[in-house]
Amino acid sequence: MSLKVDAMKNDVSDSEPSRRRFLAACSLGAAGAMLLPGYVGAAAPSGPVPPQWPGYRRATVIDALSGGPLDPRETTDYAPLNARSLADARASGLTACTITVSGVGSYLNDHALTMRNIGYWNGQLALHGDALSLVRTGADLVEAKRSERLGVIYGFQDSTPFGKDIERFDTFHGLGVRVYQLTYNRRNLVGDGCLEPANAGLSRFGRELVEKINAGRGLIDLSHAGQRTTLDAIAASSHPLTISHTGCAALAANPRNKSDEELRLLAARGGVAGIYLMPFLRQQGQPTAEDLIRHIEHAVNVCGEEHVCLGTDGMISSIDLTPEYRERLRSVVEERIRLGISAPGESGDVVTFLPDLNQPDRFDRLALLLSQRGHSDARIEKILGSNYARLFTEVCG
Repeated sequence: MSLKVDAMKNDVSDSEPSRRRFLAACSLGAAGAMLLPGYVGAAAPSGPVPPQWPGYRRATVIDALSGGPLDPRETTDYAPLNARSLADARASGLTACTITVSGVGSYLNDHALTMRNIGYWNGQLALHGDALSLVRTGADLVEAKRSERLGVIYGFQDSTPFGKDIERFDTFHGLGVRVYQLTYNRRNLVGDGCLEPANAGLSRFGRELVEKINAGRGLIDLSHAGQRTTLDAIAASSHPLTISHTGCAALAANPRNKSDEELRLLAARGGVAGIYLMPFLRQQGQPTAEDLIRHIEHAVNVCGEEHVCLGTDGMISSIDLTPEYRERLRSVVEERIRLGISAPGESGDVVTFLPDLNQPDRFDRLALLLSQRGHSDARIEKILGSNYARLFTEVCG
């Protein structure tokens, strides 16, 4: 399934073939060392599967940044959700996930693109009300868990849809958007993304937007933001924030990962950091679940167990690794490098998910691994989703 998210060109109907758009169609996969039974391209379960970790079914499980219930094999923009992707969503055991409805990187296009994406998801939620529900408040998370439907949280990954008009927040909030990432990788009117060498901080406009989002009970996300923008926004915000999908720079020095200073300040202000399942967990080579656990444990040591969650930055469904898929991955990475929007570590030979967690029930499998490492059931439940649920409820109501 391909939703148009990046729009670096000047035509809404012809957005560039970015990593983000490709990942929306088919989050990436490759062979790797297996820590659990399973394999790349594993077929989706046809029905409920026994839990790997005994506490999984009672837990609130939230992916703080997900591609959502889209079919990775689908390449047509705005294709309807199908039975496979909906079955995978149920098999995942997720209570809720945040999906990206914003455009990214284009002030010219992103407002229109965002409105189109919201319209698409509104339509799919209406068609599949037995399987999906829109999450606006903490009470909606509770209801999603009770009803065994996947709660869908609308989020932005750039502030470009605002243009220069902060008052657009009221429209976006009215349409259900609750999570607002301030920057993508590049500089915008709010502040610097993580790939800007100048590392300028939050702008005056950015401070005004932070104040507006705070007043409207939106959750600010600092993923992709540069270090100064991150620190400035945490200091400026009157509410706790999230870094929904990141890694630990102390373990892998990459601009997409956050320093201990950033993580510590986020936690001190009541925020929650989501660890992703991305190549940036390592400086070279294909990361696996072992790398993910290293980053989770480091984040817990820095932030405390009440301030860590998971934000995969990938699809719910498993990925079928084919020669065509690999070729398309290489072409997308090459294009991102040409456009100057790729992060260090992006490679056509390294896929952007963890091969040994390439199943819809990856959170359950991860919970078992954490348990085997000696983490308590209470800590695992916090990381799986109760930390993010607490933050979301505190900020959004």
